[in-house]
Amino acid sequence: MRKYLPRRYYSEADRALMWDRWHKGESLHTIGRLFERSHTSVRRILAETGGIRPAQRRRSRLALTLEEREEISRGTVAGHSIRSIATALGRSPSTVSRELQRNGGRQYYRASQAEKAAWDRACRPKRCKLVANRALA
Repeated sequence: MRKYLPRRYYSEADRALMWDRWHKGESLHTIGRLFERSHTSVRRILAETGGIRPAQRRRSRLALTLEEREEISRGTVAGHSIRSIATALGRSPSTVSRELQRNGGRQYYRASQAEKAAWDRACRPKRCKLVANRALA
């Protein structure tokens, strides 16, 4: 009878370690043993981007930062208007208004949750061309 292990979600650090070891020439079996998983688990992670290490994610200089989101959160709790919060941040009132609307409104806005949601929304659901097109691979 086969023993099934509980599902494992790899952190960014785990994935970086996989890529580093893969680029050094280690086998999938060796990398899998490091995480106490089979080689297919590692292969799935590497194959998601066609065997090419994904670029490190960066925030646009135009996007709100966590500090700005915290200022928005403090301003809404203090009862400040959207315009006064925007002026304090040096941003347009529409930017602050959209940020609040996207993330639960004035009553439920939380900076950390808004930050996570922004990172999640920024991911494009686009697969690598080498994965999607076998002829290119």
